Amino acid sequence: MDTKGRLVAGSHNRNEFVLINADETARVTAVTELSGQICQICGDELEVTVNGEPFVACNECAFPVCKPCYEYERREGNQVCPQCKTRYKRIKGEEDSTNFHSDLFMSIWLTLQLISGSARVEGDEEEDDTDDLESEFDIGGNLRRDHHHMAESMFSTRLNYGSVNGSVIHTPSEFDAASVASEIPLLTYGQEDVGISADKHALILPPFMARGKRVHPMPFPDSSVPVQPRPMDPKKDIAVYGYGSVAWKERMEDWKKKQSEKLQVVRHEGGKDSDELDDPDLPKMDEGRQPLWRKLPISSSRINPYRIIIVLRIAILGLFFHYRILHPVNDAYALWLTSVICEIWFAVSWIFDQFPKWSPILRETYLDRLSLRYEKEGKPSQLADIDVFVSTVDPMKEPPLITANTVLSILAVDYPVEKVACYVSDDGAAMLTFEALSETSEFARKWVPFCKKFSIEPRAPEWYFAQKVDYLKDKVDAAFIRERRAIKREYEEFKVRINALVAMAQKVPEDGWTMQDGTPWPGNNVRDHPGMIQVFLGQNGVRDIEGNELPRLVYVSREKRPGYEHHKKAGAMNALVRVSAIITNAPYLLNVDCDHYINNSKALREAMCFMMDPTSGKKICYVQFPQRFDGIDRNDRYSNRNVVFFDINMKGLDGIQGPIYVGTGCVFRRQAFYGYDAPATKKPPRKTCNCWPKWCCCLCCGSSKKKIKAKSSVKRKIKNKDDTKQMHALENIEEGIEGIDNEKSSLMSHQKFEKRYGQSSVFIASTLMEDGGIPKAASSATLLKEAIHVISCGYEDKTEWGKEVGWIYGSVTEDILTGFKMHCHGWRSVYCMPKRPAFKGSAPINLSDRLHQVLRWALGSVEIFFSRHCPIWYGYGGGLKSLERFSYINSVVYPLTSIPLIAYCALPAVCLLTGKFIVPEISNYASIIFMALFISIAATGILEMQWGGVGIHDWWRNEQFWVIGGASSHLFALFQGLLKVLAGVNTNFTVTSKAADDGDFAELYIFKWTSLLIPPLTLLIINIIGVIVGISDAINNGYDSWGPLFGRLFFALWVIVHLYPFLKGVMGKQEGVPTIILVWAILLASILTLLWVRINPFLAKNDIVLEICGLKCD
Repeated sequence: MDTKGRLVAGSHNRNEFVLINADETARVTAVTELSGQICQICGDELEVTVNGEPFVACNECAFPVCKPCYEYERREGNQVCPQCKTRYKRIKGEEDSTNFHSDLFMSIWLTLQLISGSARVEGDEEEDDTDDLESEFDIGGNLRRDHHHMAESMFSTRLNYGSVNGSVIHTPSEFDAASVASEIPLLTYGQEDVGISADKHALILPPFMARGKRVHPMPFPDSSVPVQPRPMDPKKDIAVYGYGSVAWKERMEDWKKKQSEKLQVVRHEGGKDSDELDDPDLPKMDEGRQPLWRKLPISSSRINPYRIIIVLRIAILGLFFHYRILHPVNDAYALWLTSVICEIWFAVSWIFDQFPKWSPILRETYLDRLSLRYEKEGKPSQLADIDVFVSTVDPMKEPPLITANTVLSILAVDYPVEKVACYVSDDGAAMLTFEALSETSEFARKWVPFCKKFSIEPRAPEWYFAQKVDYLKDKVDAAFIRERRAIKREYEEFKVRINALVAMAQKVPEDGWTMQDGTPWPGNNVRDHPGMIQVFLGQNGVRDIEGNELPRLVYVSREKRPGYEHHKKAGAMNALVRVSAIITNAPYLLNVDCDHYINNSKALREAMCFMMDPTSGKKICYVQFPQRFDGIDRNDRYSNRNVVFFDINMKGLDGIQGPIYVGTGCVFRRQAFYGYDAPATKKPPRKTCNCWPKWCCCLCCGSSKKKIKAKSSVKRKIKNKDDTKQMHALENIEEGIEGIDNEKSSLMSHQKFEKRYGQSSVFIASTLMEDGGIPKAASSATLLKEAIHVISCGYEDKTEWGKEVGWIYGSVTEDILTGFKMHCHGWRSVYCMPKRPAFKGSAPINLSDRLHQVLRWALGSVEIFFSRHCPIWYGYGGGLKSLERFSYINSVVYPLTSIPLIAYCALPAVCLLTGKFIVPEISNYASIIFMALFISIAATGILEMQWGGVGIHDWWRNEQFWVIGGASSHLFALFQGLLKVLAGVNTNFTVTSKAADDGDFAELYIFKWTSLLIPPLTLLIINIIGVIVGISDAINNGYDSWGPLFGRLFFALWVIVHLYPFLKGVMGKQEGVPTIILVWAILLASILTLLWVRINPFLAKNDIVLEICGLKCD
């Protein structure tokens, strides 16, 4: 799609479509200028001939008519030009230049030549005195160009031709053996035998040599000389001719054995330096046919003890609850009942979290095999195309410099440039983002060749130059030092220009922004603007400084109008799916956040090892990479790295049906977004036995067949009722509906597609192209109009976008919902963990920002829980496995844990203030159960850390933030979700701020007050007060009160230790305590003191008993 470097803006609903040229004077260009001339009959774009000139039908007036209309007019119409009425002449020499190959029949070749040329009609013979058969069919030209393939094909097949356009072409079916024998040494099975005379020699060619390279090329024979077959000598043994020879068989077996041994060397000892690997006869193509990845299960010495501990822990939990329920605390019944309910909830949550980790696995990819299979030397790369999506909203919270680094890392990825396209979604329609991308595209012309020339990592310049490594180590090329210094200066100048744009954007002009040519920026009104598309790179001959092609870079801002629901990030991603299908239509998609750059330039190849694997790739819907982060403090105070989830939970899910989608760093199969089911696995036919009588088989199998039919009918009914039913596109189009003629049938099928995908015929056509690609018949003008159409604000109305197609709506965490729908369709996903992290991003290290991020995730889970897509009741009868469902249930119910968690964390303070406890006097049996439970919990964590490769520091930080987040963000998310469902109160989507520079972690110590801090701060203060009160009480009451106090103190200290990172966060980097904390502490202390006096736990509840003191006061 050629836009000639202009910004395209338009609105399908308002019938607006303009091209804004920012380099020349301000003007609006019509669509017709894009595509040259338009056919005045059908409206399509005129074709371009081999010479690069537009097709001309009439040589008198050059009236614009396309070739199909010209042919139709000559064949069916008046055969005259519509404008000047001059008779159309047959265009001579319009032949196809397709070469004829040895594996094609001559008749097909001649038919193609006739179709591509201008067919003769009545009256053509009167035009010229000479005929043009030679140029019309170009038989001689093709024979001269490819005489070797022609001879080979003519010799290996018997060619007979039929009638083509009414003319019969006769060709010889046999050759003159004498002519062949006179020029070619006679061969027997590829070898010349000197023991056979020339008159008794048979020319025998093995089948596999028919397409191979001959030692002696065969000339084109004379068709007039008949061919007589030459028989073999009957007196000689057939083994002489190469058939049935024992020695030949032995040689073949020895050769196969040697090749098999060498193949095993490649498979298992590929890293060794041995002489066998240098053998020129090594079967390298067999290596390319092997699987592109392999599964690495966790060793049994690690996983078996882990599973045993899980089973033991379940048994211990049963004994624990048996004791707890049968031994209530009568004098503190409310506390006991609350604690038991909380413990039961924790146990159920643990089961949902634990069982999906039953069979974790690892995977290993083979990038060398991928290259052997799809990148053969001397041939174009056969790797699949990939469209990369980058989403951004607010350039003030997501700095353009970070987005620019992400885009640069994509453009410099180690992948064929013609197969990569980068789409940047600007959902805020900010001119700052547009101008920053323009600067980025210019700097990419210098940065991309530097990265590929010296194979540097990472390929995001900000992080490459920030590496604290010796970049001169192992470098002997002086050119690298020189060019590195030069490109670093260029990058510093590039940063200055970006920062100048950011500074300029701080103050918006009253009349709005204006482009360089004086045209008003179409996105001045963020909530009311047309759709915009700008292709920066990948067209118009824009190349890098070394003259090489660059990947395509496209800026997209979808249309927004008041009164329409735009569905935030999910809506923006769906707009990218549609517009990319119009422009490039790659079969695979990669989506990354604007702050997640490609840290491993071979990340796309890693994903293709799974997607393009011929054995299992067709059933994979996406490949998820783990998230890794830069700029996090060394101690990872708030568990930003989330290592436990990415290195333990995700490995466990990969052993079931695949990891869940986490929103970024994921490569998708485009067809999976269109609501299709995964390809069904064909089961082998059931074995039958012929030894039993037929009547016995009928008796045995009759009932089972009835059961199978009943089950299949029930499944068929469920599948028809299910909204997630696959739409078999090709069958709907071709088969039609009974009782309705073909015309109505095709109309109804098209209406079905429009209801599902929208009213874009070009996009509907792209959904049927599993391997991607653009319809060849579509012109640039058509594609441009369709691209604006599919990003219009009303395109998704009355369609299945966001329901069954694309990113699914209904939750701010559209990632979980989208992956869940794909798994329900039977697809499986894959978790890829290369040694060098594929992607890296930035995370909020400030406490308040971190809590807001967790709030948004938890709110999305609550929205899913109250929607029809809740995994507790949705998707049964589909392709979702049971343990995979467990993981999805756990991912949506975890915010509900906040209520029992807060109650359980408040119990220690209540127990210390009242002198009560949730457990009665502990017996020896109870002590054993409690100790066994604590040991099993610790053993489970230790074994998980062992097979997951997680350190104890990361594991402990995860435990701490589980309490912090559960007591704050999860609770607020639960309330906000209830308000949204019950009262319809929507909450605003807050974009997490991305810091451009995390130097010295200054942001870590910034204190930002938010209401999310209230619940954990309250728990922290009341437990500290409870500890003080409990110790004071023990001191006052003497030695006997210390024994019962230890249990309560341990309980309270457990809460305080888990909230310790929170305490450090609210303290900040200050000399004193923040005023808000002092006020809140004094308020809570006063309330608790009054309650303590009212409860008065140090006095007996009975009436006062008066006793005689025994002293005589008289």
